[in-house]
Amino acid sequence: MEISKGVEMLDLDFHGNIIHPILLWDQDMSVLIDTGFPGQMEDLRVAMEKTGVPLDKLKAVILTHQDVDHIGSLPEILQECGDQVHVYSHELDKPYIQGEIPLLKDGHVENPPKGRVDHTVSDGQELPFCGGIRVIHTPGHTLGHISLYLKQSKILIAGDSMYSVNGFLEGIHVPTTPDMNAARLSLKKYVDLDIASVVCYHGGLSNGNVKDRIVELSQGLR
Repeated sequence: MEISKGVEMLDLDFHGNIIHPILLWDQDMSVLIDTGFPGQMEDLRVAMEKTGVPLDKLKAVILTHQDVDHIGSLPEILQECGDQVHVYSHELDKPYIQGEIPLLKDGHVENPPKGRVDHTVSDGQELPFCGGIRVIHTPGHTLGHISLYLKQSKILIAGDSMYSVNGFLEGIHVPTTPDMNAARLSLKKYVDLDIASVVCYHGGLSNGNVKDRIVELSQGLR
């Protein structure tokens, strides 16, 4: 689903669990935000080709955090694309992604996915890709969780900092969020942004009155 020019919300089905990596592109490159579960490389390739963006145009992968449903197909992407693709994450999640430390919530997974991180990002940093991507450090779900604000389209890529149901922002997913206090504080970072729509990895696109809803959630109101 193309939600803005050069912004595609992918719909990947993993045993009935729908997740939403984001594909960005312009005339120079494409950027993939999160990589799905292990074994979804072909799903990603097909989804990209349907969008008209071949895999060989992929130059960057940005990981919102370390969970297995976000980093799962990173090893296959790196195996296929090699040094053509640069991988970005927050420094606090980098050692988990690289396999130096067991995954925070998926440490029990046999042969967990791991891959190199080429660049670490920090709060407020702007990546000069596809019209500009602002990094927002939003810990709570993991220590190094990041969200991404697309300056050109005013879209917030919320990762797992929030989830949505039927286009409505429901808030923080408590069972998978170890630090709820940090997670609530993270939502406050969204309040001053000019947001037209929000994409949650679980639940997809929300674009109705999202500003007011984010204020409610950041204040702990349901």
